[in-house]
Amino acid sequence: MSVLDKIDKPSDLRLIKKELLPELANDIRKLMVSTVSEIGGHLAPSLGTVELTIALHYVLNTPKDKIIWDVGHQAYTHKIITGRRERFKTLRQTDGISGFPKIAESEYDAFGTGHSSTAISAALGFAVARDLNSEDNKVVAVVGDGAMTGGLSYEGLLNAGHSGTDMLVILNDNEMFISHRVGALAAYLTKLLTGGLYANFHKRVERFLSRIHFWGSQIMRVAKRFRVLLFPGMLFEEMGFAYLGPIDGHDIDKLIEILTKVKDLKGPILLHIITKKGKGYEPAEENATAFHGIGKFNIITGDLLSEPKFPTYTKIFSQTLVKLAEKDPKIIAITAAMADGTGLVNFQKEFPKRFFDVGIAEGHAVNFAAGLAGAGYKPIVALYSTFLQRAIDQIIHDVCLQNLPVIFAIDRAGIVGEDGATHQGAFDLTFLRMIPNIVIMAPSNENELQKMLITAVKLNKPVVIRYPRGEGIGAKLDTEPKPLEIGKSQVLVEGNDVCIFAVGNTVNPAIKVSERFKTEGISCGVVDVRFVKPLDTILIKKITNKVKNIVTIEENVVSGGFGSSVCELLKNSGVKIKIIGLPDQFIEHGKQSDIRKKYGLTEDTIYNNIKEWLKNSD
Repeated sequence: MSVLDKIDKPSDLRLIKKELLPELANDIRKLMVSTVSEIGGHLAPSLGTVELTIALHYVLNTPKDKIIWDVGHQAYTHKIITGRRERFKTLRQTDGISGFPKIAESEYDAFGTGHSSTAISAALGFAVARDLNSEDNKVVAVVGDGAMTGGLSYEGLLNAGHSGTDMLVILNDNEMFISHRVGALAAYLTKLLTGGLYANFHKRVERFLSRIHFWGSQIMRVAKRFRVLLFPGMLFEEMGFAYLGPIDGHDIDKLIEILTKVKDLKGPILLHIITKKGKGYEPAEENATAFHGIGKFNIITGDLLSEPKFPTYTKIFSQTLVKLAEKDPKIIAITAAMADGTGLVNFQKEFPKRFFDVGIAEGHAVNFAAGLAGAGYKPIVALYSTFLQRAIDQIIHDVCLQNLPVIFAIDRAGIVGEDGATHQGAFDLTFLRMIPNIVIMAPSNENELQKMLITAVKLNKPVVIRYPRGEGIGAKLDTEPKPLEIGKSQVLVEGNDVCIFAVGNTVNPAIKVSERFKTEGISCGVVDVRFVKPLDTILIKKITNKVKNIVTIEENVVSGGFGSSVCELLKNSGVKIKIIGLPDQFIEHGKQSDIRKKYGLTEDTIYNNIKEWLKNSD
């Protein structure tokens, strides 16, 4: 029996002898690598936090003590040792456990998370609630260095430092974001700080300098400023946190020692640890970016086991943007810590001075783009749909209100699959459609995507192009694609009995549904909407003059989406409208195909849904 087999919950972990904990870490890594190699997942971040997670649960009294994970893709060890070891192989699978902390899944998941930079603010909320309830539990936020590029982290730090509330923030530094100082000196400084010697030292220096007339106070001010060179935590101390570290985040003994001491300290404390992404699995250590989120792979080589049959929409976007940028020096590409995911790596290589990765700061990315647009450039902001949500105010106030030509390339729109509720791109059509001055396009295939990007670059106003995760349909690409006429949809199939207006990647299944109806003598038209805004009102009214059964399909919540806009247009017209889309709920994790089937967005389910509707509407 392995050490891991003995642990079903943290209380079991606390019975394990400390000398067995490194063996436990190895067991966990083996389980993690073998599982993710078969089903995919966020491997490198969780490999880097194995020892930290073990130490936290070893020292703290969870679930009474609260651990808030920032982003959550670093929490696989946490899941394994909090009662989900047996179900770990269902990670991110349909009806399996979530890839992120989820309140409904476990009492040990104090706070659900999938987006960055939220942990400090949430932890402060838990800490203040504890104080109001006169309780004594500890509250810990585990924050990756990447999350520290998000402004929300600093808002939380400032508020927490000002409040003086007891809480611990652990900065998991795996990219040397703040400091390279690891080793004997760092260990000594940490010991000095935790032992209370630093405060005494600081007071002795202050007393000494006070005896130096005239220059003493100025020297002290300079010394305090200079301390940032000696102590990387100066920034955090100025915010009101006691800074400890940095320490080796893979040394379980040292982590347990420091956490045991910190547990009894009062006030806001920041512990800085140094870890290595992908720790313990060589391919992930060598290429942490590729193994941040990865599909099925060969454990021995680290190579992916399958490649897409057709180019992904992301790849088509990347290729088209590079071609356009070669001809137009005004094109700028901006992303928020997602250069790989959004396909901007090639752009970065070709045009390094015109590429900007602003970190996890979507609001800033959009505002920055607005400034560039105001100065005559053509900024393209490439983000995932789920992360665009963090920049709604900037889109409204800083781009659209001023009618500035910022292009939003919205990747992972619609159903994303295994990442689940925190990442489904289910809301963008709804929250973007309400904004004046904006053009919203959705390509039905790869060729349409390149046409839309060309259209956007030539259009001098805010534009959104939203496209799905995954590969295209194998559409032939025009060698010289032409821009589209704004607001004009495309009739793909004429029909007299019913007409389907399909958005983006729902067009292809709609065509197949039309073909099936044809064999039954039902004339079913299909329109590729292309433009969700402005709506092609002329075409819609023309079709509904002769066709009284209209179906809209979109991978977006039906509340306020494209179907809603058609209903608004055709109210009191006597036309019967069927809206097919995602329901008014958060969409769980699972394979894209499974989710589409469940919510009626596959060829078969669309066909059956429309057929039943037509039968009942007669």
